[in-house]
Amino acid sequence: MFAMAFVMALSGGAALAQEPAPEGYNRIDLIRPDAPELSAHGDLPIGVRTIEATNPDQLDIVDMAAGGEPRYDRTLTLEVWYPAAEGTGDQGTYSTFLRDGETEVTLTGRGVRDAEPAAGGPYPLVIISHGYPGNRFLMSHLAENLATKGYVVAAIDHKDSTYNDQAAFGSTLINRPLDQLFALDEIERLSGADGDFLSGLVDTQNTGLIGYSMGGYGAVITAGGGVTEAAVGYPNLTPPGTLAIHQAGSDELTARADERIKAVVAIAPWGRQRGFWDAAGMEGITTPIFYMAGSVDDVSGYADGVKALYDETVNAERYLLTFENANHNAAAPIPAPAESWAISDKLGYAPFDHYADPVWDTVRMNNIAQHFVTAFFGEHVKGDEAMGDYLDLVENASDGLIARDDAGEPTQEHTYWKGFADRTAAGLSLMQAAPGP
Repeated sequence: MFAMAFVMALSGGAALAQEPAPEGYNRIDLIRPDAPELSAHGDLPIGVRTIEATNPDQLDIVDMAAGGEPRYDRTLTLEVWYPAAEGTGDQGTYSTFLRDGETEVTLTGRGVRDAEPAAGGPYPLVIISHGYPGNRFLMSHLAENLATKGYVVAAIDHKDSTYNDQAAFGSTLINRPLDQLFALDEIERLSGADGDFLSGLVDTQNTGLIGYSMGGYGAVITAGGGVTEAAVGYPNLTPPGTLAIHQAGSDELTARADERIKAVVAIAPWGRQRGFWDAAGMEGITTPIFYMAGSVDDVSGYADGVKALYDETVNAERYLLTFENANHNAAAPIPAPAESWAISDKLGYAPFDHYADPVWDTVRMNNIAQHFVTAFFGEHVKGDEAMGDYLDLVENASDGLIARDDAGEPTQEHTYWKGFADRTAAGLSLMQAAPGP
């Protein structure tokens, strides 16, 4: 029952819907007129390719027999966006599945399939890790946006955790951080392989990591946040003892510390509200980390969930961006595809619920996420200190003072959030702290 409660919470609840919306282009690259400054796409055209990567001799959590330790070769699909050669177009499509794992839809964005890579570089790397379930296109709005700004972005399809291969939750608990680091290793290998399209294109020594929900859970562990002894012992979640490789203070966790990862974005990371971390475990994070959450997240929790993680990450530069009254779908998912508006016979509710928030417009949240990720990675992955000005803000946007002279220029008294047009940061807060309690 304990494990089933986790799965039901992560899968979303029932909803009512009318007739499905007409089919459309399902664009993932929308920028609202009131979007903050840094959400705008960069100047680079981008290409996209799909690759498969196999991590050999991994523990098979799904098929693990009592008392045995079956092994298998774990194959992951990666979608890789990258700066493309001058003259590449600016429109492409992606074929994917809805939350029901059955309905195929087409998304439209800027990535041009198999485009020639840019001659410049190498470019910093960003790894993107979806929720449970999810897939590599769930945060494709962020992937494309960052690629246009000079990043190579690799989004993972986590085996046993996608819409059409969802399996035991224990596989996600064990494999999520391992998949993230394997993807980083594989991109590094390909960037050094003669003849590969990534050859010489990627600077893996400067990598950012983005995780949402269970991807955020994995990102917190990858950053050094070791799980509790109680989590290791939870019944019916993982085979006995297997989660110990992520336990705070374990040799395995310590050995996986990776200096290539310069910054982490954890959106609605799951687990703190279920006792997977405590203050002692979170002391292991020293990498700058940017949390995002909705203030009424009933899946990952807020006061006892994401905010608790922020409060306990005492040894790292840390941020917490809060969307007031948003729930678990804050910031990360793409806009709900038109086909998702119809009630799914398989799910019993409209897949729309998996993408959308009842209070916030998804495109607005996407744009705000793009803005802050651009600033955070710009400062910590690319080393652009000027990006820090977009993070040094009064905590509550509503407390920011709008003060302009007759020419419309901000005066010294102006404290409204940098990069946001007047009145457009409503409903947001940004906590921040330097290393230290």
